Amino acid sequence: MQNQHSKNLSVLLFATLFVSTSGVLGKYIALSAETIILCRAFLAAIIIYTFCKIKKVDLTIKSLKDKKAFIIIGFFMGAHWVTYFYALKLSNVAIGMLSMYTFPVITAFLEPIFTKSKLNISHVLLAVLVLIGVFILVPEFSLENTQLQGILFGILSAFCYSLRNLLLKKHVTNYNGSMLMFYQMVVVTILLIPVLFIGDFTNVLDQLPLLILVAVLTTAIGHTMMVNSLKNFSVATASIISSIQPIFGIIIAYIFVNEIPQFNTFIGGSLILLTVIIESIRSKK
Repeated sequence: MQNQHSKNLSVLLFATLFVSTSGVLGKYIALSAETIILCRAFLAAIIIYTFCKIKKVDLTIKSLKDKKAFIIIGFFMGAHWVTYFYALKLSNVAIGMLSMYTFPVITAFLEPIFTKSKLNISHVLLAVLVLIGVFILVPEFSLENTQLQGILFGILSAFCYSLRNLLLKKHVTNYNGSMLMFYQMVVVTILLIPVLFIGDFTNVLDQLPLLILVAVLTTAIGHTMMVNSLKNFSVATASIISSIQPIFGIIIAYIFVNEIPQFNTFIGGSLILLTVIIESIRSKK
């Protein structure tokens, strides 16, 4: 049991590491947020579909109810990505990622509604720590400040991500994780088709290597592993543990683009990291 928990936790942490590459890629791919997400979803759909065919993963949706649910889940996934990339463009990797990680706060309060379970006070307390960490990030409370705009987009992204995860949770036992990600990518691609007519694609070929990287590493591998992790953890627990993602993102941004966070970012990030350590130990029991 102990070894299995360690294995499950390791998979979740590796998934978090892969997903955290979206911070640097989202910030520095020289395309609009909508264009990046359309290309990302389309490329990821092709990659995941190919994987499913090779591994003979069943892509059959079992009921009309599930089809409708997948459309809603795909919508929230797309909304999460677009608003998250706006957060990155308006602020920086550290603030964009850390503000999006208010989603454990939102998840802790929403999960009892979806699962009809009691509100877990320890989750709420840990989530509040994350919220305090984000509060420390805010430079000044002015809507004209681009960093605050980035934080607000990050919080909206967090809300969409929480809803997506909670809606997805009940399907992970009935469907393969890769299959679930494939249909989300299809829905996101279809919803963003209008971008083909209004978006700027003049720079796409130059950015193609980075788009492929975000499609393969961040999406096809990272998010699929994250979906599979929902089989072994509650959404709230998985959310809090994966809050280490901004720490990974900040380290990656420092190594590859020399982005150095300000002192308040370190304080806020430390509070988030503390919640990860506490929840990792607590979920073992």
